Amino acid sequence: MNHLNSILVEGNLVRDPNLRGTPSGNQVCDFTVATNRSYKVADQKYENEVSYFDVEAWSRLGAACAQNLKKGRGVRVVGRLKQDRWTDTEGKPHARVKIVAEHIEFKPMTKANKEETSKSDETFIEEAKRSEASMAVF
Repeated sequence: MNHLNSILVEGNLVRDPNLRGTPSGNQVCDFTVATNRSYKVADQKYENEVSYFDVEAWSRLGAACAQNLKKGRGVRVVGRLKQDRWTDTEGKPHARVKIVAEHIEFKPMTKANKEETSKSDETFIEEAKRSEASMAVF
């Protein structure tokens, strides 16, 4: 039985995305999304809290992210959480949680981060819909 593992994060990229290849020939794009939260702590005083989430987008979705995203661009990421565990060369265990993206919405570019892209968001959305329609769901 599969258990529920779903997350939605909306924020801005803190750096340009990094597209890399795997030994098996797949493409994966890594980027980090910052989210902001304000909360009241005392009489009319507010604190700001920033959280950073590492995101991984695979295959065509990853390639589209690498082509269309830049530092500062807003995104909405829907995906699942994945924990990586490893032991370093000194035998110390480590763990890290990241988001594996299943759907990404590109937010409109602001004047501060507006750059020409080779594809419009509308074109990407249409391509993604066609790609999803051809995928088998198990």
